[in-house]
Amino acid sequence: MFSLIKSCKNSKNSTKIRHFIAFFNLFRAKNGQTVGCFGIIAYFCEEICNQREKMIIKVCGMRDAENIRAVSELDIDLLGFDFRPDSPRFIRMVSSLAGTIPDYSEEQVKRNIGRSHSSQPLRQPSRVGVFADDMPQSIVTRVYNYQLDFVQLNGNESRVMIENLKRTLEPDIRAGVRVIKTLTVITPDDIEQYKDFEGVADMFLFVVKSLEERPDWQMLDAYDGRTPFLLGGSIGPDDAERVLAFRHPQFAGVSVSSGFETESGEKDVEKLRRLVQILRR
Repeated sequence: MFSLIKSCKNSKNSTKIRHFIAFFNLFRAKNGQTVGCFGIIAYFCEEICNQREKMIIKVCGMRDAENIRAVSELDIDLLGFDFRPDSPRFIRMVSSLAGTIPDYSEEQVKRNIGRSHSSQPLRQPSRVGVFADDMPQSIVTRVYNYQLDFVQLNGNESRVMIENLKRTLEPDIRAGVRVIKTLTVITPDDIEQYKDFEGVADMFLFVVKSLEERPDWQMLDAYDGRTPFLLGGSIGPDDAERVLAFRHPQFAGVSVSSGFETESGEKDVEKLRRLVQILRR
């Protein structure tokens, strides 16, 4: 029973727990009394089931150094950097002294302490590098140079390619680096793509597309895999409440980009601040 309670944030176990709570409340109503330790267990079951895991918030397409600094000061978990050459948000391989990502690494701050305007340590969201059908050596180079925590693959990468990439990166290049595989979902049948990557991808990014004004996220009900996923696509400031209400046992968080931009690669910090406030309620 207690192991079931501990894992009740898993949706299948959560359903069982809620059935137990309903049964207990029915029993109590009929008998007009609590039932000792089962009453305590039911109380804690209900409290745990009503809790939510902290939602991952990923902001993708970052490029400008000062904008990166401002967004990093929000309660953001992941910052995405686009290494696809045909993207308007493409980040070139340039010296860290030119004001790109490594300027804000802890090591760089220590070496350039005179440039810092604050004695407070800079919050460091995890870094995600976005690639599509890139050469493995190019990905490895950027993981090393930018100290990436995640590699997001948006192309037609195969399972074998991902397995080989992870073996190359772990542990010598970047210990603990994780892979996000992006899958585009237009119909429920598209969700079946995940089976090619289950067990090798650490997380999925489902980009839900639709001809409608608002994509139908409920299509993701068909996903029955074990790998957690981020919700992506045309998500803007007006979707915050909708994201908050979305439910799926493997739903881990949201990835936003163009819906919060003032221009390509430049994010509206105030709009992001409001998104964070809503999703962290």
